[in-house]
Amino acid sequence: MTKSLRERAESATKEVQEILGVSADTHPKEIADALEKTITMALLEERNRCAQVAANCYGEDQDKAHKVAEEVNRINTALIANLSALR
Repeated sequence: MTKSLRERAESATKEVQEILGVSADTHPKEIADALEKTITMALLEERNRCAQVAANCYGEDQDKAHKVAEEVNRINTALIANLSALR
């Protein structure tokens, strides 16, 4: 079964706590929130970079570039909604 982003952040939190040698009670929510936010921002930045690459590749065909950018934006919106629902 695929893990949600939150489950992955919580798993990474446990790993970080083990590496640092701190108890599982040491700010688990704050660590998981920071990891989740970082991953989310990285995903969004990569989506935007992909949209820019697509626009550059289809530079002469503005209609196609616009359609690709719209699709990337649609996916961004869905991603943000799904991530927000996980909280």
